[in-house]
Amino acid sequence: MKAKSLIIMSAALGLASVTAQAQNTDQLQQALAQAQAAAAQAQAAAAQAQAALEQALAAAERAKQSSVAAAAPAAKSASSNGLTVSNGASSATLYGLIDVTLVHKNNADAAGHAVTVPPVAWFSGNRWGLTGSHATGAGEDAIKAIFRLESEFESETGNMDTPGTIFNRDAWVGIESKALGKLSFGRQNALARDPAASALYADPYGSAKASTEEGGYSNTNNFKQMVYYAGSANGTRVNNGIVWKKVFDNGLVGGAMYSFGTVVGSFGTGSTKTGSLAYNGNSYTVAGFATDANIANLSHKTVSMGGNVQIGPLVRLNAGYFHYTAQQAAGKGDRTDNAWTISTKLTPAGDFDYELGYQVMKAKNAGVNGSGYVQNAFSDTSGIKATVSGDRNTFYGSAFYHLDKVTEFYVAFDHLETTGGYLAAQANGFKSQNELATGMRYKF
Repeated sequence: MKAKSLIIMSAALGLASVTAQAQNTDQLQQALAQAQAAAAQAQAAAAQAQAALEQALAAAERAKQSSVAAAAPAAKSASSNGLTVSNGASSATLYGLIDVTLVHKNNADAAGHAVTVPPVAWFSGNRWGLTGSHATGAGEDAIKAIFRLESEFESETGNMDTPGTIFNRDAWVGIESKALGKLSFGRQNALARDPAASALYADPYGSAKASTEEGGYSNTNNFKQMVYYAGSANGTRVNNGIVWKKVFDNGLVGGAMYSFGTVVGSFGTGSTKTGSLAYNGNSYTVAGFATDANIANLSHKTVSMGGNVQIGPLVRLNAGYFHYTAQQAAGKGDRTDNAWTISTKLTPAGDFDYELGYQVMKAKNAGVNGSGYVQNAFSDTSGIKATVSGDRNTFYGSAFYHLDKVTEFYVAFDHLETTGGYLAAQANGFKSQNELATGMRYKF
């Protein structure tokens, strides 16, 4: 019995030992699995920590580069000509253009002599300026404060274009947003000559699409004279002006301008009102404007319409019509002008482009100055002593070679001819004049 009990006890102990060993193996396997899972989690945490460290180092490097860029005042703008400095929500750009021309023309004086001279720039007024903006919030609907200061000078002498006036082209401040449009206050272009109006069709050198920008028309040549129909009581720019322009989502571009008169006790004397409307199509643009100016309490008005069309990549055609009326000194009756222009720009592949144009200005009962020359549109007609009728016709052309996007060379010509009693001051009393020019333009 004792032996039997001993055998049974031994068997029970052996079974218990086997059972315990089996339980210990399961626990070890579970512990091993838990250890492996913990190791995987540790590796993932380490990877996340490494990524966070790399992001922190990259952010620090960007911050370092931003601080260096902000400290460098001559950072080059990648989006446009000029030198741009930006600091957060604010930026300012220094820009300019230099146009140097050599011109040969006949009938250059009252004796009919010819002359070859470097005159004031042929195509573009030499200028330098500052423009900038400050965003008052985030997003495209945020209002920006904007400004422009622009000065014109004579490249052949270095003199101010307007003696004693440094910012004779632009001196304005304003606000702008996608919803509001662009609203500017101060001295600036007359709205009618901008790319929101007649700059789109007056000659082949302006913008093809309507916008809120300033610009348009060539400078001192014989075919520049059409710009005066797009003028104001202050000439082709306005003082004390308020100008609004807006690009709408449907392709329309609208504009309105009012410039205050400066005569004490007479709110309207010297004022100008203009409205403009343009539409940008896929390959064409149409535009028009109406202007009413009070000059010495006499009314001067222009209505105009025109447009351009792009025919493939090679040809752009421009055409426009202007109707101008002006009250004149008592007893002299009203002046009535009808003018039209047609031009083309050819842009073959390569570095050259070519322009041709023709314009006619038909003046009826137009006032003349003391030398007998027909006065420009929107000139003071309160003191004229005589009137004449006749036509002013100009044919012109040019070719440009673009060395790159900012440097170009050109040759150009024009032929001016007048009929009837029309005498142009540029031709010094003669009925015709020829001009031949060559020059270089550099934009920065």
